[in-house]
Formats: sequence, structure tokens, C-alpha cells
Amino acid sequence: MCGIAGILTSVLSQVEILETVQNMARQLAPRGPDADGYWVDEHSQVVVELSDLGAQPMHSQSSRYCIVYNGEVYNHKSLRKEMIAEGCKFRGESDTEVILEAIDLWGIKRAINKFVGMFAFAVWDKQNRELILARDRMGEKPLYYGQVSGKLLFASELKAISACKGWSRELDQNALSLFLRHNCIPSPYSIYKNIFKVPPGATVTIRFEKQQLAVEEPRKYWSVLDNIHPVNHDISADDAISELDGLIRNSVSSQMLADVPLGAFLSGGVDSSCIVAIMQSLSNRPVKTFSIGFKEQQYNEAEHAKAVANYLGTEHTEFYVSSNDALNVIPEMGKIYDEPFSDSSQLPTYLLSQLTQTKVTVSLSGDAGDELFGGYDRYLWGNRIWNSISWAPLFFRRLTSSGLRIVPPGAWDKVYSPFSKLVAEKRRIRNFGDKLYKLASVLSLKNPRELYTQFVSHWDESHDILKKQNMVSAHLNEQIWCRDDLCFTEKMMYQDMVCYLPDDILVKVDRAAMAVSLETRVPLLDHRIVEFALKLPMHLKVRKGVGKWLLRQVLYKYVPNTLIDRPKMGFGVPMDSWLRGPLKEWCLDMLAKDKLNREQILNVDIVQKHLNEHMSGKRNWAYYLWDLLMFETWMENEKN
Repeated sequence: MCGIAGILTSVLSQVEILETVQNMARQLAPRGPDADGYWVDEHSQVVVELSDLGAQPMHSQSSRYCIVYNGEVYNHKSLRKEMIAEGCKFRGESDTEVILEAIDLWGIKRAINKFVGMFAFAVWDKQNRELILARDRMGEKPLYYGQVSGKLLFASELKAISACKGWSRELDQNALSLFLRHNCIPSPYSIYKNIFKVPPGATVTIRFEKQQLAVEEPRKYWSVLDNIHPVNHDISADDAISELDGLIRNSVSSQMLADVPLGAFLSGGVDSSCIVAIMQSLSNRPVKTFSIGFKEQQYNEAEHAKAVANYLGTEHTEFYVSSNDALNVIPEMGKIYDEPFSDSSQLPTYLLSQLTQTKVTVSLSGDAGDELFGGYDRYLWGNRIWNSISWAPLFFRRLTSSGLRIVPPGAWDKVYSPFSKLVAEKRRIRNFGDKLYKLASVLSLKNPRELYTQFVSHWDESHDILKKQNMVSAHLNEQIWCRDDLCFTEKMMYQDMVCYLPDDILVKVDRAAMAVSLETRVPLLDHRIVEFALKLPMHLKVRKGVGKWLLRQVLYKYVPNTLIDRPKMGFGVPMDSWLRGPLKEWCLDMLAKDKLNREQILNVDIVQKHLNEHMSGKRNWAYYLWDLLMFETWMENEKN
């Protein structure tokens, strides 16, 4: 594991460049604390990285290319054999050298399509005087870049770029708006103006032209949309199960190769259980597994994880999270995530990473199963909801919506309360008035696209939460939503693959793990598994109201279905009760009127309205408030 950073400029001396990149490097120490290395060429270009693995920065044997690289290319040994057959010679055994010499041998386009793994790298082409930035297909590894005062800066994390002198750190109001809607900042944006993320599956080329920097638009070398068709309608269920099992076994096997202690996250759900089960089947010793639990039973998956661990015979470690544990790590969130980020499962993810790092250096994760194989509830509910309401004329639905909103949520709770006693406890609807208001908002929607936007949005244009600028539209891929050959469920899944997965899920895990120097690997994101999943017919993903049907069948080969088949919980936290209880004082302090008035960013009246409604129990605004709290936490970190 490592972090990379660098600068491309003709306006600074070599001494100034070296000082700049050393400052950048210090910010990335947790990503790879073993060593650092620097290189400056005669034209004042420099790259830097923070790990001695592969002795970077590394120069190609032809001396044309120099590379810094973060990640793992799992097929580097097979590529090495292929390259040797074509006359290539190697000095060492690292995957860094394979990447570099592959680029020299085949060129960047052909080489990068041969890599299987997670990576972010920067290659300086001395011959053409151009810098090439590249990121893996699904966006496991991060890479930022941007121009500041005639300098092109790039780094694994924003904190390295923010260490550079002369940078104004001006907020991008559109990015802030997107954050409040999606609880993360989608690629290619960052929270700062003129600083961007290299999109997943893309390269960015920067050239010197007449002593000026010319930054090209990102170029896709791989995309989800390019791999959707043709759908394999002829594949049988048995063949699909067998092929997926083989693909996952191959991916897990390659990602278990490590010269350091290795383990896995285990929640007890389908995805992580599948990865751990296959790991254990490939190992001659108990796999080290780790899970997080909560005392609040409706959020606790630790018992299920323990049952799976016991069945498989893993060496299992668990930790139960309290509100005090959360409060202790909250101040670190702004620093860890670099820019505003408010997926509330960031807290248990960080604590899980801390726990895991005490015993292993690399951990495999089950992420991506939901997006690839149809696991999220919205994939199951989307069509049902739309089919249930779309028969009625829009004007009638909007009239009904307005009628439901006339009565406050608290009053609806009082109406429902006597009837709830007639219903079995497990079927009672919590926060009935709040849920009825959500139904009212759905009734007013015009089409499935708006319904999906409703699913994935927190604050939107109806809230007027920003003081200086209105909310921008949801970040959706237009190519996906314009496809008439895709059903609503497919559009939701593909949209999540290109936005929610890389910008929320993978960011959450990467930053939390890297903050404690733990490397995570995601076997289901092997692009061959992704491409296989993209070409599967929907009936092998979602069947009879059950998501991840095919992945479940693979898992049942290793674990009894009685240990797995239960309602999906997700990796959530009891944020609603925490904010009304043990985190209340901190919450009120962070969102105090005087503080927000001084900052002049958030609409204080709107904040106070939602805060009061939540604290009184009138509405459940936990996740909306968490967005604001994580923004304020990030702002506090920026001041330090």
C-alpha cells in the first residue's frame, strides 16, 4: 500500500518543487509509512510516493518513462511471462515494474486494458513531455488532480494537495450541493474549485505546450455501459452458478496472495459471507475474520457474523460499538475523508478497520455484491412502487400528495397509534407520520427517473438548505437514463455502479482503512466478474422478490441457507436515537445558530427547523442532520 503525489510545473525551481512535494508527502504517511522517494527531471517535473515496495519512483529500462503507483495488479506474474516471451527483461519482482515495462512495450492503451487489479498511477513520458494519470476500472483507488497558480498537482488524497502554498481552497458550491444531496461528492468533482477526481476507468493526459500546461478531458478506457450488451439470455442457472463460483474463486485466490498477515471483514450477510467462505475453502488454516456489533438489536449483525464464522471455522474477532466509541472518533472524520462525506456507516467502518489492523495488514471485503447482483431494497421496491402509482393521473397523485401533507407527521402518528396496537409488534410501522410524508413525496413524481432520484437524495431543491446557492440536480449518468432498452431496475443498478459504488462505498472503505494503514481488497470488483454480471439476464439477479439470487446460490455451496436467509440490514448505525441521546450535546453545539451565522453557508432557519423536529421526535431527520454535522466537522478540520 502507498500514496502518491506530485507536481508538474515550469514556474518553480527544483528546490521549491522538492519542498512542495515533501510537504505533500507528509500528508499521505498513513497510506504507506515504510519509506518515501522523490525524483525531479531536468525540466522541473517531479513525482513522489510513500512506499519502498517496488522502489518508486521507478524508471523504465528504456529511460523513457517514470512511474509512481498505488495499488495492486494481481495478474502481474502472468503478464511478466507474456512480456518475457516478447523479449522484455526485468530487474526485480514487483508489479510496479511490470506496469511500467508493459506501458513501454505496448503503450498505455493496450497495457492498461491488460491489468487486473486496483490502481492509481502517474506516468511521466520524457519523450513526449506528458504526464498520464490513470485510475482502475471501478474506482477502488483514488486520484485527485488540478491546476494551482501554473502548477499541475496530483495526489491520492486531497490533504496532500491542500498542503501546497498559494492555494486559496475556495469551495465549489456545486460540489457542496451535490454532497448535501448524495452524502458524498461524485466524480469528477471535489469540494474545491479547480481540483478534480480522475474518473474510474479513465486516464487524464497533461502536456507542456509553449511552456503552458494543457490538461485534456478524461478519456475512458473502460466503462459499465460499454460492457452491458449483448446479454447472455441462453445461459442456464446451473452454468451461471458454476461460472460465477469459478470467477470468484479465481479472484479471491489471487487477492489472498500477500507477504503480510491477511484477513477479511465479515458481516454475516451474503456478500462478505461468500468471500470468507471461499477464502476458507482455499486456506489450510483458519481465516482471520472481523465484525462490528451494536447493542441496538435492529442494527446488530454481529450475531449472524459469528454464526457464519463458527460454521466455517474462522478465527473470529468482534467488537461492539457504543455511542461513546462513535463520539471519540467523530472528530477524526473530517481529517480522514479530506472532503465532506456523510455515509453514517463511516463510523463502524473506521472502527472495524481499527480492530482489523491490530491483527492483519490486508483485509478482503465483500463490497459490490449489491450493485452487481441486485441486492439493494430500491431494486426490489422501485418497480413495485412505480407500478402501484403510475396508473393514476399525475394531477390526481399530486392532489393526494398535498392532502396528506396538510396533516403534520406528529398528528398522523396519533391517528395511527390506536390501530398499531391491533397489529403484531414486528409489523408495526415506526415513525408512521414520517413514512407517510415520504409516500406523499413519491406520489408527486413524474417518472421512474425522479423516483430513483428520490431514493438516493437527502437534501434537495425543496429544502433551500444552502444560503448562497440553490441545490443542483442529482448527479445522474444521462447515457444510462436515455437507454430505452434497459428496464428501470437495470438503470438503477448501473447508475449505482458508476456513482454510488465508487464515490460512496469505495471511498468510505479506502479512507477508513488507509487512516489506520490497513489495505483493503474487493474480490467482487475484478473486472471479469463485473463484465460477467453485466451480461446476465435480470432473472438470475432478482427472482421472486429476492435480490442477489445468483450470488446466494454460490454461497449455498459453502454455507447453509438457514444462516443467510433473512431481511437485509445494511451496515447502518442507530443515528436517530444517538442524536437525540448521547450525541445530542455535540450535535446542538456543531449546529448552533451563532456558529452557522458566522459561516454564512447554511440556511440557519432551515437547519434549526429540522433540528427541532428531530429532537422532539416529530420527524426522523437523522441522516439529513448527519450531512450537516459531517460538513461542519470537515470545516472545523479545515481551520486547524
